[in-house]
Amino acid sequence: MRGVGVETRSLSRRFGARAALDSVTLDVEPGESFGLLGANGAGKTTLIRLVTGTLLPSAGSVRVDGLSPTEHPERVQAQIGFVPENAQLYPELGVGHFLRFCGGIRRLRGDELEQAVGAASERFELGDVLRRPIGHLSKGLQQRVSLARAFVHDPRLLIVDEPTSGLDPLQQAEVRGTLAALHGSCTVILCTHDLAEARQLTQRLAVLSEGRLVACGETAAVLDGDDPLALFRGHPAATEASA
Repeated sequence: MRGVGVETRSLSRRFGARAALDSVTLDVEPGESFGLLGANGAGKTTLIRLVTGTLLPSAGSVRVDGLSPTEHPERVQAQIGFVPENAQLYPELGVGHFLRFCGGIRRLRGDELEQAVGAASERFELGDVLRRPIGHLSKGLQQRVSLARAFVHDPRLLIVDEPTSGLDPLQQAEVRGTLAALHGSCTVILCTHDLAEARQLTQRLAVLSEGRLVACGETAAVLDGDDPLALFRGHPAATEASA
């Protein structure tokens, strides 16, 4: 399986007196689909920002393929594709133009760029809309464009933050099917608060509550307890059940 490993050791981040992330230790194996589950404000986005190197840790460490995002930012960033919760798109640009622009930012040029855009558009089934302005597309198609943007440089780690937020049920099913098809082609970290989404798309997951790790293990084992919602409250029983 293709991908990179991610590990954190006693990773913490404070904002003043508030601990957004409190001594979290995790291992994500190369090529697996791993979930970060928790309510809003649980610390998921903070952890993602630490992994990508856009935020510095207050304590502890994080490694992507053995490299520190703060010590080797360019080498780590070259391996990561990131899909934010709110798609960062240019509605006036055509899909193909936008993907070429994103590939250029990743230092792709000439034939290599055209091949990368072709591969990404094929993977995410965008061939029929390459000439259409992004702003004219449905939300589901726009999310696929966002995924293609993150994948245009063929990353070994794809981080996806709340990929179906704001989509209708049909669009959610479409995006989830697209993500499921990525299994084994790279390491995927899925940040979500949706239990059904976590069950469908992840092999293992970690549950955060108020910045603390309250459960970690195989998805079915963690979520199939009597009261999975207790995980969101950081209930002590949740930690014991997943140990």
